[in-house]
Amino acid sequence: MTAALPTRRDEAWRYSDLKAVARHWPVVVEPVVVPAGEHRTDIIRASEDGIRHLAISIGAGASYRLTILDAGRSYGRIALDVTCHEGADFQLGAVLVGHGAQTIELATTVRHVAPHATSRQIVRAVAGGTATTSYLGQVAVAREGQKTDASQSFKALLLNRGAAANAKPELEIFADDVKCAHGAAIGEIDRAALFYMASRGVPPAQARALMTRAFLSDALEGLDDASIEALDAEISAILERAA
Repeated sequence: MTAALPTRRDEAWRYSDLKAVARHWPVVVEPVVVPAGEHRTDIIRASEDGIRHLAISIGAGASYRLTILDAGRSYGRIALDVTCHEGADFQLGAVLVGHGAQTIELATTVRHVAPHATSRQIVRAVAGGTATTSYLGQVAVAREGQKTDASQSFKALLLNRGAAANAKPELEIFADDVKCAHGAAIGEIDRAALFYMASRGVPPAQARALMTRAFLSDALEGLDDASIEALDAEISAILERAA
């Protein structure tokens, strides 16, 4: 049976472009399995309109590092449903860039179903024009998930007054011996920093580009140097086109 189209009453789709969603519905769930004890690293580069839904299972003692670069599409959504088993480790670094009238969304649910698992989510977003970027992230810790260590960090940079960023970090905890944290911040480029760079001879456009790239760099932490260099070059090209 085909799942019904989401509506605004569904919290996970509150900020979506539902007309665009209808064009890409239904969505096929893609399974990703990291077997017990294994270590895996993936990079997703999303540049074409559409919705992806990944169901990720990280086995006992396994680790999974996922990096997402989502930019350059009029409507894009990536949904992650992650299950962390005993001693598993999940690391997410995501860069969302929207310009024009684009809508870019990331929705994550990370389930800690066994003890001693860890998860880290670092999401950085940049929105210009009248673009909208959204992050909806839930960490769900079952009663069996004692000694969980989980965190979410979302920050968004608005390049224009017409741009928007939405954040909905959420914790659902049923265990009593855990360490969980989340935080969100949305703002504009620091004008004092721009003035300082201008006073040192850096042209305004170059200063904005440098500060924006530095802002996004947090999401690339933990990658090898070659991957960081390649992604940084792609991000620079994207920001140049969006300027």
